[in-house]
Amino acid sequence: MSATLHRLLVTCTLGGALTLAACRPEKQGGGDSATADTSAPAGQGGAGASASKAGAAGELTPDAGRKVVTVQMITDDQGNRFEPAEVEVHPGDVIRYTLQAGVHNVHFVADSNKSAQGLPTEPSDMAQLPGQTIDVKVAWAPGKYFYQCDPHAMLGMVGRVEVEDED
Repeated sequence: MSATLHRLLVTCTLGGALTLAACRPEKQGGGDSATADTSAPAGQGGAGASASKAGAAGELTPDAGRKVVTVQMITDDQGNRFEPAEVEVHPGDVIRYTLQAGVHNVHFVADSNKSAQGLPTEPSDMAQLPGQTIDVKVAWAPGKYFYQCDPHAMLGMVGRVEVEDED
């Protein structure tokens, strides 16, 4: 076997192992829910994310007069994606990422949101069972915020949230 082919095989094997490791949840535990508290510091408004089975305790509630905006997390023959990938929301709304198929998370990466305050600072836990949700309460200033599914970002699983002024 040539040295070039050997290096290529080693690189592909390591890349595959890293991808699989990224798809595994960081926390192992019983039950259908895992919660990550990503609250903003006091005085900056709350921002939270939780992964839980649909309808279970732990789902966030929008502020009075606000809504829940649903974004599907999908893996199918078309690839990995958020649907819709772009949403418009207002402060106090809740974005509910709902797993349809695959293993996905939601991460508002700091490098893509440099001036943002109050965004969840850590990636959510991985949603693994169809119907699991990751709720994010919008408590950010008007603007555009970018997010991704960490293991599938390089495959184009990215999205954008546009926060509009309160009406």
